Amino acid sequence: MYRVFESLDALVTVVEEARGLPMTALCAVPRGDVLELLDDVREALPAEVDDAQDVLDRRDQILGDAEQEADRVRSDARTEADELTGRARAAAEETLAHTRHEAERIVAEARRAAEDLADAARDEADRVAAAGQAAQERFVADGRSEQARLVSQAEVVRAARAEATRIVDDAEAESARLREECDAYVDSRLAQFEDALTQALRTVGRGRTTLRRTPGAANGRIPTGTGRTGTGMDLID
Repeated sequence: MYRVFESLDALVTVVEEARGLPMTALCAVPRGDVLELLDDVREALPAEVDDAQDVLDRRDQILGDAEQEADRVRSDARTEADELTGRARAAAEETLAHTRHEAERIVAEARRAAEDLADAARDEADRVAAAGQAAQERFVADGRSEQARLVSQAEVVRAARAEATRIVDDAEAESARLREECDAYVDSRLAQFEDALTQALRTVGRGRTTLRRTPGAANGRIPTGTGRTGTGMDLID
């Protein structure tokens, strides 16, 4: 087809450059050049027409081949999508199992830590209470002894009574202080346990959030239980 266009362009150029005849719209063109160009056009047209006809004849075959290729591509795409979906589902199930196991482990460790802290707090409270009681009894005994000694002396009876009262008051104040310290210690230990348990629950919550964002979990392909499992997961729900 390019050959035909080239010959036609050359023919137009010959006509445009031809010498015009005076007083007419005619022009004198070189006969040989024009005939040669026309021969080129005549020779090129059958080949171009044949090529165009071949394209038309092969149109159905080309369209059929294109449809077959499209079907193959679609089939390959579906197969690959199914494989990706299977791998994503398997990964989601593995992540779910790992998250559940980790949550159960964290809850069990938190319970053990809570029991240990509670036992330690009770032991420390008993020890502090016993020490406070012993100190109170010792102070009271000292006060009473001092009071008896002072009372036996007539010249210092009034002073002895005042001192004995002060000693008893000091003993009671010391006992109250020890009890307050014991209560504060137990409260601080329980607060530490509360912080540890809160952190554990936050970790479990982040694990569940990650699981919900896993591909395939949001569209309901992975079943999840909603009841109490008896493994400590009901503490999280």
